[in-house]
Amino acid sequence: MGTARSSGAPTNRRYSPEEKAQAVRLVRQLRKEPGTNHGPIQRIADQIGCGVESLRTWVKQADIDDGVEPGATTVEARRIRELEQENRELRRANEILKRASAFFAAELDRPHR
Repeated sequence: MGTARSSGAPTNRRYSPEEKAQAVRLVRQLRKEPGTNHGPIQRIADQIGCGVESLRTWVKQADIDDGVEPGATTVEARRIRELEQENRELRRANEILKRASAFFAAELDRPHR
């Protein structure tokens, strides 16, 4: 996966879905082992060279997607983003049509010579 970092500074590295899934599996396996209730995310993040909060987010989203935790799944979140974008575009189009309608209504009301 990633390379080990010593500085603790965030990187711009992008992880593939396969790498994320593997990291989540490692955390889940470590959580199942007796005596490893504390710090599995930190340990795995250090091993694979990713950020702790990134890994925590991946695990949380995987738990939601698998139905272990409540929340919006990845598919639902994507659909919500798409619908919100469509809603913004429709509002903009509606505003343009209202302005055009007002403009042409004013043109029709203007006396012609």
